[in-house]
Amino acid sequence: MISSKRLRTIGFHTGASALSLLWFLPIALILIISFRSTDDVLGNGLNALPHSFAPGNYSSAWSGGGMQQALINSAIVAVPAVLLTLLLGSMAAFALSRYRIPFRRTLILLMLGGNLLPPQILLVPVAKLSQVFGLYDSLATLIVVEIGFGLGFYVFVLQGFMRTIPAEIQQAALIDGAGAWQIYFRIVLPLTRPALAALGALAFTWIFNDLLWPITVLITQSKMPVTPALLSLQGQFVSYWNVIAAGSVIAAIPTVAVFLRFQKHFIAGLNLGAVK
Repeated sequence: MISSKRLRTIGFHTGASALSLLWFLPIALILIISFRSTDDVLGNGLNALPHSFAPGNYSSAWSGGGMQQALINSAIVAVPAVLLTLLLGSMAAFALSRYRIPFRRTLILLMLGGNLLPPQILLVPVAKLSQVFGLYDSLATLIVVEIGFGLGFYVFVLQGFMRTIPAEIQQAALIDGAGAWQIYFRIVLPLTRPALAALGALAFTWIFNDLLWPITVLITQSKMPVTPALLSLQGQFVSYWNVIAAGSVIAAIPTVAVFLRFQKHFIAGLNLGAVK
């Protein structure tokens, strides 16, 4: 006779497997459609079993659909935005967590409160300000906007983690003659690496897949990042769902690669609060 513990284990794994399968089904459907020919999709429907193999859909999306330039634009925006956000956020978090700054809690609450505001209410002001200052339709402007609207959240998270670093480490460094910059770069920053990796993976995913701010501050199609370009691809290839599916797969590859690369640090960062 099977014990109740064994039954619970079987039930858990069965439920987890069913949920994983349910989550993976749309991804598998997109992958299958991306390799089907146009005649196959139009003749048999999207949900039919594949009757063809057409890898040329990826070249159509890559070159004809503009996904190549869109990926380059996304990398130009996402990489410096993530690096600068983590640098500025870690510096601000270090100051807020390790020193007695006047109105420290007020500053932290303001940063957190700014992230609670829906970004939609700031679309028109951001667009108008970028036009007034002559910065409209520029990837540099998009980088600044992405940094500005993500910085508060990263500071809030990082300062909470840095506060868990024992104060004795900083005191020992001060006794040895280390200054604030040396403590930040050589002690605090290396100890914060799991949190930085987790936030970096999240930030890259959010910025790389962002749709709202690119269509707010950009207008030239050749400057659009990957998500607006994918939206434009749907208009360009209206009935060619196989090409659109191929473009979706291409757009997902960089974020999946980043997550797999930083998976260990990402999971460690998520588990930090559970083990302290």
